[in-house]
Amino acid sequence: MTMALDAVRNAPPAKAENKAESKAVAKPEVHALDLLVPGMTCAGCMRKVESRLEALDGVQSARVNLSAHRVAVGFDPAITNADALVGELALAGYDARPFDPTIHGAARADATGRDLLLRLGVAGFAAMNVMLLSVSVWSGADAAVRDLMHWISALIALPAMAYAGVPFFRSALGALAGRRLNMDVPISLAIVLAGVSSVIETTRSGEHAYFDAGVMLIFFLLIGRYLDHRTRASARSAAAELAAMTGRTALRVLPNGKRVLCPVEKLTAGMRIAIAPGERVPADGLIVEGRTDIDRSLVTGESRAEPAAPGMRIHAGMLNLTGPVELQIEATGDGTLLAEIARLVDAAERGRGRYDKLADQAARVYAPGVHALAALAFIGWYWASGEVLVALAIATALLIITCPCALGLAIPTVHTVASGRLFRAGIFLKDGAELERLAQVDLVAFDKTGTLTDGRPHLVDQPDPDGVHARIAASLAQHSRHPASASIAAALDHSSTAPVTDIREVPGCGVEGRIGRAVVRLGRPAWVGADNHHDVAVSAPDGSTAGFRFSENLRPDAADTVAKLRDMGCEIAILSGDGAEAVDRVADALAVQIRHDQLLPGEKLALLQDWAAQGRRVLMVGDGLNDGPALAAAHASISPADAADVSKTAAGLVFAGESLAPVHKAMVVARDARRRALESFGIAAVYNACAIPLALAGLVTPLIAALAMSGSSVLVVLNALRLRKS
Repeated sequence: MTMALDAVRNAPPAKAENKAESKAVAKPEVHALDLLVPGMTCAGCMRKVESRLEALDGVQSARVNLSAHRVAVGFDPAITNADALVGELALAGYDARPFDPTIHGAARADATGRDLLLRLGVAGFAAMNVMLLSVSVWSGADAAVRDLMHWISALIALPAMAYAGVPFFRSALGALAGRRLNMDVPISLAIVLAGVSSVIETTRSGEHAYFDAGVMLIFFLLIGRYLDHRTRASARSAAAELAAMTGRTALRVLPNGKRVLCPVEKLTAGMRIAIAPGERVPADGLIVEGRTDIDRSLVTGESRAEPAAPGMRIHAGMLNLTGPVELQIEATGDGTLLAEIARLVDAAERGRGRYDKLADQAARVYAPGVHALAALAFIGWYWASGEVLVALAIATALLIITCPCALGLAIPTVHTVASGRLFRAGIFLKDGAELERLAQVDLVAFDKTGTLTDGRPHLVDQPDPDGVHARIAASLAQHSRHPASASIAAALDHSSTAPVTDIREVPGCGVEGRIGRAVVRLGRPAWVGADNHHDVAVSAPDGSTAGFRFSENLRPDAADTVAKLRDMGCEIAILSGDGAEAVDRVADALAVQIRHDQLLPGEKLALLQDWAAQGRRVLMVGDGLNDGPALAAAHASISPADAADVSKTAAGLVFAGESLAPVHKAMVVARDARRRALESFGIAAVYNACAIPLALAGLVTPLIAALAMSGSSVLVVLNALRLRKS
């Protein structure tokens, strides 16, 4: 079980929340295409791109990953094609092209960061010099000296504003070309107005010019944008960095025993490779020769090394510590666990929850609202003062100070930092909305076997290994992934089997098949037709039964995790399909009062629905085939990485390793993320509540507006970064 992480790759993002995703699920034959759209900069861009693509005939889904500037499109190739998708985005004002990870991956992200940093440096240099020149003006310089300082400021500021403001101008022009508004339109308008009004004031030998405000505005905006870029990139690149650590070549072992170097991209399933001490594992597979210690912390989040021997499954990215081993490859490239982790991280970034939707709605009404307010301010002040430049300065200050960058950065930054923190702890989030649901949980319901326990039941009583019941059990147990079946199969490995046919697993009950026309079963005693004296029973064609009894060990940190969840204010429940005696042993050991035994999948689901009707927010933690419906129906859900595929598919989060601590860790991160998101909303709300009246009253200059707006954006980003250490 320890290394059974490979099944994570079968777990797609859970709980699709929009119509487009539902259509994609309904038509699995649709083609998938990732488009790179560099011009997307805000929530408004995200909404526009998704709505334009989803309106096209043949498009089943469109989900934007804003931090990666990518959109994943599912479409019917018989109706539309990639050229049509790119053309539709071009009409909306966005340059788009198919995403190629070998071209547009980390190198592109680095190029974007370098470009922002260069423009930030230019703006900062210009801002410092213009501010020094402004000191002379503020100190009471006379007309001639003041005019000279203004003209020198213009020579420095205008070229710097033209160069450093390109990211905002480009985005604004793209939006206007597509007949829409985004946050960069009023920002660009404010920059242009600050420059134009300053030039006019300088040519008239006026006392006030706002070159310092223009460059300071761009400088602080670029600080916020660069911090956002770095925050997103650090969380987004974690899986990519792991993949890069696997190396570029591997030592292939040929059938004749000869060893040759082979590029990693040419490795295929079935090949045999040698891994020396100190090397990273380049592919997923089984150890077939040698013993060593494996450091799996980069994949699972667990720091301790683990002994590895033949028959043990290891994964790409893990580090071989002590001895040489040979590996039989099972998966390479996109089929490895590392590649699936990267896809889970990407899916989490695409997911959007309630807070994101609130930010979307606020951003949607912002641009037209602030333009109207600025126009009214200009008209009102021009009517009151009769001075065009006074009215223009106040309108410019209003446009600057009401920039919604803080609101636009708040939620994406919090979610990105939170998903990165979870990833480093070995917890893989499939949907950003799951994080918000997890923060609301007040009751945690655990499955027992394989979740609270170590999943390795130890046989303490069994039928005669040479008898008919043991032979039937050996045949049936091989066809079930239930831990009890695995234990039975291992114990009866040397027994002869019975000629059982038509074998199938019945969720929540066990395994059944036929010997001739008679039905034989292995599973819950009540289902098999036996009494509850045993944990698992098996029936023979003549109707006789025999039983198996097991002892189970709790996961090492189960008691500590349950105690910590109680300290967070959560009630604990155990929902199990096992017998009352086995459930009571575990519940008593953990002091859990809410316990339910011998539950079928439908009964677990009914319990969760009853709790939901009572207003309870339930986190379901399970790993078995019978937990799938409950995991899907729960308010939030989490499953171990070695769980059944159905469970991982239904769960919103998947955690790696044998420890149960990630359940508590996920709850802590979710609540911290909610707290930071609400704090960021509060910062934006308080800021605007104070800033708008001051700007309308003419008490804020464009320079002060630039400092205030940029300060709020930086404050929101720094507040989100607190998640890394909280």
